[in-house]
Amino acid sequence: MIDRDLLKQIQEPLIGWFCENARVLPWREHPFPVLGHTAVTEPSECALTPAKPDRAYAVWVSEIMLQQTRVEAVKPYYRRFMDTLPDINALAGCSEDVLLKLWEGLGYYSRVRNMQKAAIVVMDKYDGRLPAQYEELLTLPGIGSYTAGAIASIAYGQAVPAVDGNVLRVLGRITENAEDISKQSVKKSVEDVLRTVMPQACPGTFNQALMELGALICVPNGAPLCETCPVRHLCRANLDGCQTDYPVKAAKKARRIEERTVLVIRDSTHAAIGRRPAHGLLAGLYELPNYLGHLTQEEVAERVAGNGFSSLQIRPLPEAKHIFSHVEWHMCGYFVLVEDTEKSLDKQGEDHLIFVEPEIIREDYSIPSAFAAYQKYFSDAFTWKI
Repeated sequence: MIDRDLLKQIQEPLIGWFCENARVLPWREHPFPVLGHTAVTEPSECALTPAKPDRAYAVWVSEIMLQQTRVEAVKPYYRRFMDTLPDINALAGCSEDVLLKLWEGLGYYSRVRNMQKAAIVVMDKYDGRLPAQYEELLTLPGIGSYTAGAIASIAYGQAVPAVDGNVLRVLGRITENAEDISKQSVKKSVEDVLRTVMPQACPGTFNQALMELGALICVPNGAPLCETCPVRHLCRANLDGCQTDYPVKAAKKARRIEERTVLVIRDSTHAAIGRRPAHGLLAGLYELPNYLGHLTQEEVAERVAGNGFSSLQIRPLPEAKHIFSHVEWHMCGYFVLVEDTEKSLDKQGEDHLIFVEPEIIREDYSIPSAFAAYQKYFSDAFTWKI
């Protein structure tokens, strides 16, 4: 069991460290006062004033983007998203093509689809404002306990925890908790304990401090930077010299390997793309033509002919790999130059391909990063080099 008294003891030094050392991030917008000293005597000195509803939107967008994605990678996406969709009303009414284009490269596209579903509910049920109550936030599509806790505590000052992988790792080390953090039951028990000790004056600051400690000091995949940790004198794993033994986590199941062949099909001015099915991996996104297995050049010629095109040249491209959460694509590729086609957005051939100018594809069509290694061969310079 996690020691409640220990969790209370870490609050003052941790919050003081956070107020002095928190990273400047575009979605934070100075949610805590700048302190003139290195420690606080009372957590209330760092308390948040419950924020405006648009602050809740900013927290929501950032937290969803940060799932499975590094902070530095998120920054430009966040700015572009907020410039285009500055409020919940804009998100609710956005076309799917624009929405997916804004998310292009972040992956896990179901996240942004769920955000739009939730935005529609918020417009209908909550007058366009995210609810402040944790329980109501949990009813919205795509919002689980962590995101609900982050919004409720950071934006609205509600004394609820926000427990993600960073927090589980930090608390696993501080308390020497030997339970498997990959189990949902363990996460739930940590949330339950934290809920009883949350600092009422600044719960959002405390939650962010735990996250920041995990991101900057109590890092994964190696030894934590204990010499700079503000709670090292309270951390049981540090005191016992067994930091790398925690957190306890079961090994992940090996990813399934899937071989695929990706085609860059071009005529003199256009490139071929298709649209994935509405369900499953990368649902509804545009893609480069691709097929299961590693095809030979002759098999590629047959596929191209099946779409009604005459190949002028087929050229092998370098192999590439893309990792999803449960599957790895091991890809080979071919550049295929075809005779000029009918420039139409109508479905063509057995794979329903469309031909679009590469520049328009870059601007208007959401192509998953799984195809990034091959999309660069859309360029006219490459086409005429061959």
